[in-house]
Amino acid sequence: MTNALDTTEDGRYRVRLVHDDHAPNPRHDRDTQVHVITIDTHLGQYIPVDRDGGPLAEAWHRLCWNRWKGVEIFTRYVSIFHGGIVLESAPDKGARSLWYMTGEEMVALDAGLLSEAYVEAEMEEYEAWAEGDTWAWVIEERVGWTRDSDPDESMDTWEAVDSCSGYYGAPYARAEARAALSHFVSSKSKENQPS
Repeated sequence: MTNALDTTEDGRYRVRLVHDDHAPNPRHDRDTQVHVITIDTHLGQYIPVDRDGGPLAEAWHRLCWNRWKGVEIFTRYVSIFHGGIVLESAPDKGARSLWYMTGEEMVALDAGLLSEAYVEAEMEEYEAWAEGDTWAWVIEERVGWTRDSDPDESMDTWEAVDSCSGYYGAPYARAEARAALSHFVSSKSKENQPS
């Protein structure tokens, strides 16, 4: 089975995506900026997204008793008293959660310009991990083989020459794989040029 994503024009190199079964939980990355409060694990069916819920977890615990308005009240609270934003994640299969940043954190991150997009990106990365949408790319080189005892008998196989894992979300992984193939071929052609 060949699942080549892209092949060079000369047919010498190709890149393919493979499922990454060992991708780490992105919430364990020390560079995460967004806080997450898990509000429903579906009776323990799913793990909590984050352990502590961040600096406003206590405020959520004071408001969560109101099942119908708790999220709305918490969102307004974060906006009014902390100048922040809250996004809700409610995947079909996974824990329901609130992703937020305070205004002070948003200013420190990017002066508040793209903070909502940043929160959404961290949320989508985690959801991709939770759904198993994790990928690696492998660049392979076509290698021709000829049998020593019969020079007329030959075959081509593919051998891995480069790879990288840890991509969350298939669209992102496909784009990065194609870019990696282009960069690999470009660097190989520079190596082969006479100096």
